[in-house]
Amino acid sequence: MSAHHEEKIIKVSPERLYNLMNQKLQAAGLDQDQAEETAKHLTFADMSGIHSHGAVRVEYYAERINKGGITNQPNISFEQTGPSTGIFHGDNAQGHFVANKALVPAIGMAKESGVAVVGISKMGHSGTLSYYMRKIADANLVGIAMCQSDPMVVPFGGAENYFGTNPIAFCAPNNGDEPLIFDMATTVQAWGKILDARSKGIEIPDNWAVDQKGHPTTDPNQVNGLLPISGPKGYGLMMMVDILAGVLLGLPSGNEVSSMYHNLHEGRNLGQMFILIDPEKFVGIEPFKAQITNMMRNLTQIIPAPGFDRVQYPGQPGNEAYNRAKVEGVLIPESIINYLESDDIHFDNYEGMGAFAN
Repeated sequence: MSAHHEEKIIKVSPERLYNLMNQKLQAAGLDQDQAEETAKHLTFADMSGIHSHGAVRVEYYAERINKGGITNQPNISFEQTGPSTGIFHGDNAQGHFVANKALVPAIGMAKESGVAVVGISKMGHSGTLSYYMRKIADANLVGIAMCQSDPMVVPFGGAENYFGTNPIAFCAPNNGDEPLIFDMATTVQAWGKILDARSKGIEIPDNWAVDQKGHPTTDPNQVNGLLPISGPKGYGLMMMVDILAGVLLGLPSGNEVSSMYHNLHEGRNLGQMFILIDPEKFVGIEPFKAQITNMMRNLTQIIPAPGFDRVQYPGQPGNEAYNRAKVEGVLIPESIINYLESDDIHFDNYEGMGAFAN
């Protein structure tokens, strides 16, 4: 494989990054409320080191917004369907905006009845789940979230894509400043990591993905399907996510889930599920938080295995990156900052692209 030119990375303050993204999204035609919330979310992702869900996405969102694939003046509403259940209707508005709005009734309901199961019906791509988990933990609640994504993953034993990377996230409140958040795709590796290997001209491990015939591949340019974590186990988990965040809400599921890059002038009709639990209704919030704090401390004090310098609690690398970025700024490829600073809205790059295009 030929080596690629290494892109120049520059450091920007979170405030500057937020302002540039907010301006660009509004220039693309997104209304102020949606643009501000989306920019806030994307800034958080980059600060947390989740660059696959940060500023790199703005041009794609701008193209979809510009072509009418996001509802600009959405008719969003919350429909409570039982004492602890409800559906938040997103009207295919920007996913970050819709999912953030849905947290309000979900948190209220969980405080009221001890649990809330809130599905979000018809939304655009909603970014990193850890953003929502932080808010749920801040409200002293335990949270589980999951969402659909477009078909990119071969079922165990298959050579054809069916499910998406269908992520699952979990959070628990504690007494420290750091939330305990666990956020993962149900694939061995996120698609963003493969794109990263592609841009650097390096090989990938042979257990991440398969080529067109279903053979394992180490060439990121030959990837035609991602592999589920731990074979049949990940396959089962991604199916569960698709059922809870899709089928349960009467939305398209499996290989019927809309592609990210096809029909950019239409809404995506994606689904997401929040499950919130109030520890106050179980052991009590204070004993719960004390035990979680203790667990996090215990984990970081475990003797590291050979080759490791320390043990981290799940989500610790993201927390540390976020805190560091607040002080030192965020590392972003120069080409992305150049785009954000330019007068260009988008370059018509994404329409009709395959799931595994650059």
